[in-house]
Amino acid sequence: MSRHAWIVALATLLIPPAMAQNTFPDLRGTWKGDSESIVWGPGNAHYPASQQADPRLTSIPFTITIDKQEGRRLSGTFSSPQSSEPVIGVISRTGTIFFADDDGTDFGTLIGPNRLEICHLQGGPDTRIAACTEYTRQQ
Repeated sequence: MSRHAWIVALATLLIPPAMAQNTFPDLRGTWKGDSESIVWGPGNAHYPASQQADPRLTSIPFTITIDKQEGRRLSGTFSSPQSSEPVIGVISRTGTIFFADDDGTDFGTLIGPNRLEICHLQGGPDTRIAACTEYTRQQ
C-alpha cells in the first residue's frame, strides 16, 4: 500500500464521525422524560425543598422545548411541574450538547433519532444535585 493510501486509511479511522460531518442534528421540538436524581440539601426551583439531612433519591418529569436552532447553537425552555426557565446550548463537533442555565451545567448526548439524554450537575455550599434524564421527542 502506498504512503498516501496509508495516510488516508489512518485519517478515516481517527476522525470521529461527528467531525467528518458539516451539519448538526436538528434538535428542535418538545422532549419529555423523568429524571433519575440524587439531591443533597434544600434543592432548587425544580426540586421541592427538604430538611432531610441525607441525600435523597427522586424522580421528576421534565420537558425541554427547543424552539430555535441555527447550526450548533440552540435555545428554548426547560420546565418541570414546579418551575420553568430559559436555556441556551451548543453542540460540539464530537456530538456532546452543552446547556447553560442559571443553576448548573447540563451535558447531553443524542442516543437515537428521537432520544436525548441530558445530565445536570449543580454544586454549592448548601445544595448539590446530580441527575440524568432520558428524553423522548414528542411527535
